[in-house]
Amino acid sequence: MLRLTWVQPEDLIGHELRQAAQDGREPKAIAARWRAAGGPQAPATAGASPTPASRYLRQLAEDLLDELADLPSTLAEDEPTDLDRVRSACPDWPGPVGTPATTAHRLEAAWLGRAAGCLLGKPVEKLPLDAIRRLARSTGNWPLTTYFTACGVPEELLAEHPWNRSSAPTSLAENIDGMPEDDDLNYPLLNLVLLQRHGRAFTTTDVARTWLDELPAGRTFTAERIAYRNLLGGLEPPHTARHRNPFREWIGALIRADVHGWTNPGRPGRAAEQAHRDATLTHTANGVYAAMFTAAVIAAAATGDHDVHTCLRTGLTVVPPRSRLAGAVRHAVRLAQEHDDFDTVVDELHATHAGTHHWVHAVPNTALIAAALTHANGDFDGSVCRAVSGGWDTDSNGATAGGIAGLLAGHPGTLPDRWTAPLKNRLSTSIGDFDGIGFDTLAHLTHRESHRP
Repeated sequence: MLRLTWVQPEDLIGHELRQAAQDGREPKAIAARWRAAGGPQAPATAGASPTPASRYLRQLAEDLLDELADLPSTLAEDEPTDLDRVRSACPDWPGPVGTPATTAHRLEAAWLGRAAGCLLGKPVEKLPLDAIRRLARSTGNWPLTTYFTACGVPEELLAEHPWNRSSAPTSLAENIDGMPEDDDLNYPLLNLVLLQRHGRAFTTTDVARTWLDELPAGRTFTAERIAYRNLLGGLEPPHTARHRNPFREWIGALIRADVHGWTNPGRPGRAAEQAHRDATLTHTANGVYAAMFTAAVIAAAATGDHDVHTCLRTGLTVVPPRSRLAGAVRHAVRLAQEHDDFDTVVDELHATHAGTHHWVHAVPNTALIAAALTHANGDFDGSVCRAVSGGWDTDSNGATAGGIAGLLAGHPGTLPDRWTAPLKNRLSTSIGDFDGIGFDTLAHLTHRESHRP
């Protein structure tokens, strides 16, 4: 039986109930109706429950999703999605910073860093924090210093905490043969296509058309899959982000933000606006802010004129300061500055967020990325290893931290060979004609877009 993930109404309702509680609505009465009818909780890690619901439960879930969408939010004023309102909420919206240019070498280091960080996190995606620590310690790789391996891991530990099923064959150290396909690399490729076709003045509708032309539906997850479904159902942006989409504040828009920063070096405000037009196809509020924050950080880092701490502060200038994301990032940076032991930082972050947020939600994951970069002072090794060692969405966090730290490193030759050599300058993907492309070629294509008016 096909249980298509991330779209079944009976699975979406549990996520929406949690999302409603987080974004200032009052879902208790609706939650009670769902429980009284025998409705299940949302799957903890998977995208679908193992068995389908009855026709009655499915219809009830659809009705309750619509009722939840109509509930008023007490956070609406502090967390707008409309760009004009976001800008109005940001008193220090950034102008140009540093030299408004970057180099192909710097962009190649960013692409490689993104790939290596993603690859490091792939085998342990979805695993709990304790499992990640135990698996790494069992092979003498804690604190993390290199890719995960199954060599030497006790069989009973692997039976209790198996590697990510779809990733282990291509992402454990003994199996790596080039960069395997991953959505964290597919989306930068897709946005490169977007800019090649439409330039930096693209619209959200252009993003939608590019997806329908180039992105296989089966390569989408969470908010992206919902938005794709909504497009096929005849909805247009930004309604595609809102209709029965409980994942609209998850991490999906953040992992699409790198190209917007890479192609706007020294222009963090412009990078954030570009990321906003992309993100609002699928996300709202904090899900959008995570993408804008990331794009602005990357735009500041792309010039080579700023350290990581300046870049992170610049990123916060495009996020409404009273939003949950801004508060989480400020808290994470403060923890990273106060504690020498990064495990202590991670434990504090998990104590703050893990009980209330799904492991793919943008708020805790963006906070973890900021903490990792801060604690490592932007160093490449330290940034990717800390980001992945913190758990949650390990491959996405490793990718974003790696891309930023690679930019700051400035040249592919400065990245340690143990990270880049296994990539073999080869990326697998199902996007366009990019399958097998080299990171050096991607850097030149990206550099070209950074010069377009």
